[in-house]
This record gives sequence, structure tokens and C-alpha cells, in this order.
Amino acid sequence: MIDTISPQGRVIAAALHLAAERPWGDVALLDIAQSAGISLAEMRTHFASKGEIVAAFARAIDDAVLAKASTRPVGQSARDTLFEVIMNRFDALTPHRKAMKSIYHSRSADPAFIRSFLSSQSWMLNAAGVSTDGIEGGLKVAGVASVYLSVFTTWLDDDDPGLARTMAALDRRLRRGERTMASIEEITSAMKRMASIFSTSPRTSDNGPSASAPGTVNEAERTAT
Repeated sequence: MIDTISPQGRVIAAALHLAAERPWGDVALLDIAQSAGISLAEMRTHFASKGEIVAAFARAIDDAVLAKASTRPVGQSARDTLFEVIMNRFDALTPHRKAMKSIYHSRSADPAFIRSFLSSQSWMLNAAGVSTDGIEGGLKVAGVASVYLSVFTTWLDDDDPGLARTMAALDRRLRRGERTMASIEEITSAMKRMASIFSTSPRTSDNGPSASAPGTVNEAERTAT
């Protein structure tokens, strides 16, 4: 999954290795460069921060998850498909659980990582056949991000090879989220209908009916008479 031949891949692998050994906050960029066997100057051509390194790792996980995504089986709900997609993500992350725990507990707020995190949620929804377009799509991304973060903390401490606790937590949160999204969709649909009604209704000027309205005489006609 991680190309350890390329400099970028070696940096990602080195960062994960160091994060598994010590708190992520104690890992410096110089430490990562030395562990990867490259100079700090060379590493800077690929990554500007530790957050960018984590974001690159997240994209590699995205690729692994999307490669396993298939067409949703006939009759399978979006929720069930999303359940499989997210569990595939946890499976891909399992070899790096110690590093993930270290990075998570650092509470890093690097913008590059945050953008990557939200992008990952969007791609997981799309892998489940759920559109993320528009305001409604943005709400769905925010919703699944909340679900994922909640279940992620369970996964970090789930030592069961079958990830039973993680699956139970994910199923519970997705069912709750499905009900919430149904309510949001009803509200947004109502707002769209109202907007459509207002946008197609006749417009009048602030001074009264328009000049072409029945029963009115325009200025040119008054002048002519």
C-alpha cells in the first residue's frame, strides 16, 4: 500500500514507524527525514509539515479502500454499503494502529490533515454510492465524519481480531445517523420547494403593479392622451 521505494513513501513509512514508538508530538521533521534516509531539504520538496505526511498516508488508505469498492448490490441500502466501506478502511489501518493512536492523541489541527480527513469522508460516501454534491452533500460529509471519529476511538482500543466492538459501534452510529439525515433531507427538500415557488412567482415593483399588468396605463399612453 505504501511505496517504500519512492522518497515520499519512505517518509510516510518512517513517520508511521516513529509515531508507533513515541508520542507524535515528540517526533520532529528532522527525525522523520533521518529515519527515511533523506535530507531535510529533500523531504521539504515533498512535504511541508507532519500534517501533510499524515494526509498523504490517508490518501494511500483512500486508494486501498476505493480499490475494494464495487457496485452496490441490488437491494442493498446505502447504509449497509457504507458500513462495508468504513470497515474496509479500519482493516487497512489495522497494521498501523499504534501509530494512529499516537497521532490521534496528539490532537493535531494541521489544516492539510483536516482537509484530507474531510476528503476521505467524501470519498467513502461516494464509494457507497452516496452523492456529496451541494449543501445536502456537505451535510452528509459532516455527518459521516462525526460517525467515523466516534467509531475510530472505539477501533483504537478494539483488540478483537474480528473487530466486534467496532462493528457494533459503527452499526449503531450509522443507524442513528441515517435517521438524522432523513430529517435533514426532508428539511432541505422543503426549503428547495419554497425557493422554487418564490423564484417562479410574479414580481412587482416597490411602487405597485408593473406597467404591463392588466388595468394599468403606462407613462407613454398617458403622455399621448
